[in-house]
Amino acid sequence: MSALASMDEFEALLNESLDKETPEEGSVVKGTVIAVENGQAIIDIGFKVEGRIDLKEFASPGRPAEIKVGDTVEVYLERVENARGEAAISRDKARREEAWDRLEAANDKQERVEGTIFGRVKGGFTVDLGGAVAFLPGSQIDVRPVRDVGPLMGMPQPFQILKMDRRRGNIVVSRRAVLEESRAEQRAEIVAKLSEGDIVDGVVKNVTDYGAFVDLGGVDGLLHVTDMAWRRVNHPSEILNIGETVKVQVIKVNKDTQRISLGMKQLQADPWESVAQKYPAGSKWTGRVTNITDYGAFVELEPGVEGLVHVSEMSWTKKNVHPGKIVSTSQEVEVMVLDVDPQKRRVSLGLKQCMGNPWETFAATHPSGTEVEGEVKNITEFGLFIGLEGDIDGMVHLSDLSWETPGEQAIQEYRRGDVVKAVVLDVDTEKERISLGIKQLEGDPFAEATKGVKRGAVVTVTVTKIEEGGIEVEYDGMKAFIRRSDLARDRQDQRPDRFQVGDRIDAKITNVDKASRKLALSIKAREIAEEKEAVEQYGSSDSGASLGDILGAALKQQQGN
Repeated sequence: MSALASMDEFEALLNESLDKETPEEGSVVKGTVIAVENGQAIIDIGFKVEGRIDLKEFASPGRPAEIKVGDTVEVYLERVENARGEAAISRDKARREEAWDRLEAANDKQERVEGTIFGRVKGGFTVDLGGAVAFLPGSQIDVRPVRDVGPLMGMPQPFQILKMDRRRGNIVVSRRAVLEESRAEQRAEIVAKLSEGDIVDGVVKNVTDYGAFVDLGGVDGLLHVTDMAWRRVNHPSEILNIGETVKVQVIKVNKDTQRISLGMKQLQADPWESVAQKYPAGSKWTGRVTNITDYGAFVELEPGVEGLVHVSEMSWTKKNVHPGKIVSTSQEVEVMVLDVDPQKRRVSLGLKQCMGNPWETFAATHPSGTEVEGEVKNITEFGLFIGLEGDIDGMVHLSDLSWETPGEQAIQEYRRGDVVKAVVLDVDTEKERISLGIKQLEGDPFAEATKGVKRGAVVTVTVTKIEEGGIEVEYDGMKAFIRRSDLARDRQDQRPDRFQVGDRIDAKITNVDKASRKLALSIKAREIAEEKEAVEQYGSSDSGASLGDILGAALKQQQGN
């Protein structure tokens, strides 16, 4: 009876076993590790079916396999029986299927997933997402370019899925998106705590041409180059280094854009507060040239205080010259304070004021009448410019070149580079002009010839030239011209051809024009004067005597005397 019962139980168990469905190929099944040998794990998936899997399929990237006998694992059944009579199973495929299900659910919920960077490929990196391999583009690894990715390799960290295609087996993830989100949250929290005027410590993260970015513990603030120091800073690298810890003041916080402006100079005393008292107008100081522009040069009087020497205040003599040809950067120069405007933070300086005014010096050492010598620097349509001591020029006007020759002709005798002598006529220090004369080196022949000669006097002249309109005569080396109408009292005698070159004749001076240096002569005026004098002495025509009688009597008296 007992044997019969045992057979019945065995039959029932067999039927129960046969009634169960055979595991479906292409599905994930659970199995038990029954042995680990020769680098493989032997897995029993039930139904008297066993399979082998390499241990490396149980290992995470960069880590050894952690599996032992008795562990229950999920595997992917490819075939129930292979050529060796064993099941063809895979842990990788099981993990992949499991991972895809999990990742798709996370992607639908926009949740982060954990993964490990384990390899480098063209354009980026490979990431293990717990069984599924994803691509991490190089631009998505961090918010800023990363030079060394070594510390990030093999370290579990969160990622954001950007794109996934199960059919093609493609997954694209981003580490940068996670960092930006975390950074934004952290930034908002820090910015909310900051207020204008707060003094905080930060670390210099980056230096640019216009300033430096300072990390305030999770949020960056911009320290502009103009807020680093009261003095001029040409480049932030002059006073800051990457990684350096600095103390800064919060100048401005924009809660909306989360932008923070920082300053370092605000923690120091403002030197401009005492500039007006320290640098009064008219005082002289020594400073260093810090910058040169087209319109002048900036001179540092002390750290944080600079003044501008305008190009017009740089030299007494060098006009229209670039400031760089007068001073150079870093040069020590003596300047005079011309004006101070603390509100606008401006100091006007003068360079030439610390040097002697060459026109005043020249005027003091060269009064009018002083003879000078210099080189002809330039020739213009109105005169000559002659170089003088003190690097200044004097001008000889056309009218002061020659007593006798017209200026337009006299200037043709000079060339640039000629060394000439001249006389100082006038010095105007305000207009910076020096008037010179060359003809004044000699006496004025007109003045000498007419010295003592007055209007109305009768002089003897020599005929030098006969012209249609009159005659040219010479008096004491000076030329004069008698017009045709002044050649005689009677019209029929007003003929130039009745004279010959060399004739000596008497003429009356009718005008002495010293300005135009002209002597006006007239024979007609002399004759009329003589006639008038004769009438007064010997009678008048009213008494019955003719003019011929009167003149004849006067002539006889002259001959008798």
